[in-house]
Amino acid sequence: MIHTHGKRHLHHDNESYDIVGVGIGPANLSVAALLDPLPQINRRFYDRKAHFAWHEGMLLPDAELQVSFLKDLVTLVEPTNRFSFLSFLHAHDRLYAFLNARFEAIFRREFNQYLHWVADSLEDLAFGQSVMSVTLDDQLTVRTDNEQIQTRAIVLGTGLSPKLPPFTTPYVGETVFHGSEYLRRRHQFANKRIAVVGGGQTGAEIFLSLISCQNDSAPASVCWLSRRSNFLPLDDTPFINELFTPSYSDYFYSLDFDVRSRLIAEQKLASDGISVSTLQQIYRRLYQQLYLGNASHLPWSLRPGRELIGLEPLLGGWRLHSTEMIHHAMEYVDVDVVILCTGFEYRMPTCLEPLAHRIEWGPGGYHVLPDFSIAWDGPDDLHIYVQNAAMSARGIADPNLSLLSWRSAKIINSLLGREVYPLRNPQAFIDWSVPDADAMSVQMANVG
Repeated sequence: MIHTHGKRHLHHDNESYDIVGVGIGPANLSVAALLDPLPQINRRFYDRKAHFAWHEGMLLPDAELQVSFLKDLVTLVEPTNRFSFLSFLHAHDRLYAFLNARFEAIFRREFNQYLHWVADSLEDLAFGQSVMSVTLDDQLTVRTDNEQIQTRAIVLGTGLSPKLPPFTTPYVGETVFHGSEYLRRRHQFANKRIAVVGGGQTGAEIFLSLISCQNDSAPASVCWLSRRSNFLPLDDTPFINELFTPSYSDYFYSLDFDVRSRLIAEQKLASDGISVSTLQQIYRRLYQQLYLGNASHLPWSLRPGRELIGLEPLLGGWRLHSTEMIHHAMEYVDVDVVILCTGFEYRMPTCLEPLAHRIEWGPGGYHVLPDFSIAWDGPDDLHIYVQNAAMSARGIADPNLSLLSWRSAKIINSLLGREVYPLRNPQAFIDWSVPDADAMSVQMANVG
C-alpha cells in the first residue's frame, strides 16, 4: 500500500526533482523539515515501510533520550522552524505540563510522537515504496517499485542495520535475535532462561526490562554479558559534549585516517555508554529484589569482562561460549533465548549498487566530501549525499542526533549553491588545533 503525504502535486513518471531522499528516518526527516520553507525546491522522499517508524522494537515505557530535546530535527539551525520539538509540545497543548515536569531527559516515546507528528505534517513523503535502483542517465534516475523519476541529487537516509557476531547469524530466529527486535518478541520470555549480550544502552534497557517483569511474565533467569570491564556510564560531561559540535566535526574531518580511527575508539563511551539514570534504576531494582523482596527473587547474573566467542545449539536452547578477559578462562552458560545487543553498522543500500563502481572509496567507506556528498566520477552538478555514513570522516557524532540539523543544513546549502542556512561555528571552549607560534604569540598578546 502506498501512503503519500502532502498534496503539492501529482507525481508522474520521469518527472524531474531537485532532490530525492531514500529512506525516511530522523535524518531525512530533518532535511525535509528544513526544506519546508523552500517551496521552490522540488523534492520527494521514499521509504519502503508502510508508515513512519523509529526504533519500534526498543520504545520501552521508561526509555529516555540520551541527548537534549533541543537537538531535534531543526532547532540548532533554525529555531523558528515550525517543526521544532517545542512547536510539537505547543501544538499538542502540553508545553506548560512539560515545563512543570522538569524532565532531565525526555522519554524516547515522546520524541517518537514528535517525529510522527513531523512526518504526518510534511509534504512529499512517500511511504510503502521501495527504491529499487539509482542509475546515471542525463540526470540520476530513481526507480521505485511504482514509478521512475529524475533528480539532480539524492540523499541517502536509510539508517544503520543491526550488527551481529558472524558466528550467530546461522542461528538468528525466534530465540536468537538482535536487541532492536525486543518488544516484538517480548511475549515469549516468561519462565525462560535469557542471556543479554552487550554492555551499551540497549543491553542495559533490556536487562532492566527483564528483571522488572512480574509474576507469570517473569523469565526464569537473566544473564547479562559485556566485553567491557564493567557496566560503564555514558560520558556526558561538558567538555566531552564539545565532541558533538560543528567545530569539532570540522576539526576531526581534517585529521589523518589513522588518527581519526584511534579517536573513535577512545571516545566510545561518549556515544555508547549507559545513561547514569538507567544504571541507577538497575542497581536499585537488584537491591529491592535481593533485600526487600521474597526469598525466591528472579535469579540474575552480571558478567562484565566477557567476550562472546561462540554459540552452540542445544536441545531446546543454546550454550554461550565466552572468554573471561582477565584470566582468559572459558565460561559457558545455557539459556533458552539470546538477545544480541551488539550495535549497528552502516551498509550501502542495494539501490546504489548500479553506481558502486563509480564511487570513490576510502579505508573507512565512502570518500565523504565536506558537504556530505560522496566523491564519484559522475557529472559535477549531480550529487549523492549520505547521512549516518561518515563516522570515519566526521567522528562519533555522525550517527548521533546531536548534529542532525547542522548536517541537513550543510546538504541543503550545497544543493542550492548558497548559504540558505547560515552555519557560523560558535567560539569553541577547546583549542582543538594549536595555531603556529607567531599567530599564537599575537593572540596571547591581544588577550593580555
